[in-house]
Amino acid sequence: MPMLQVRAATPLDVPFIVALVRELAEYERAPQEAKADDAMMRTALFGEPRAAEALIGEVDGVPQGIAVFFHNFSTWTGRRGMYLEDLFVRPSARGVGLGAALLRAVAGIAVERGCPRMDWLVIDWNEPAIGFYKSLGAVALDGWTVFRLSGESLTRVAAETATPDADR
Repeated sequence: MPMLQVRAATPLDVPFIVALVRELAEYERAPQEAKADDAMMRTALFGEPRAAEALIGEVDGVPQGIAVFFHNFSTWTGRRGMYLEDLFVRPSARGVGLGAALLRAVAGIAVERGCPRMDWLVIDWNEPAIGFYKSLGAVALDGWTVFRLSGESLTRVAAETATPDADR
């Protein structure tokens, strides 16, 4: 039985984290979307204020997976929650429980910090991940659609002048 360990990432892990983010983007068929480099990730994870946190999952002492997460906020609960941005285990290390160990570690941090819930996205064609999440008790939020503004659209909307009385 392989030995699994989950630990907090350190600045020395940044190149590994960036590499796994790129592997995840490749797996999700969007390698061109992974634009973060080591400097950007170092600032995001270890700068002040930090934008996110990361855990490293090891199998027999070798880093094989990551979980990157940050706090979000729910006006409905009036409390911050946890958002899991990335959970990725290298294919060669799958099937030994590392993904579950990483997810449980993030869930433990969420509970420790008083978060009433943890959210994340999964691509609808990723049946193995969907099955894995459901096996842990996670539920899909049917009826919700994710929206995104980026690039030119984000810039255009940001540049539009809002009137003080505008409905939000």
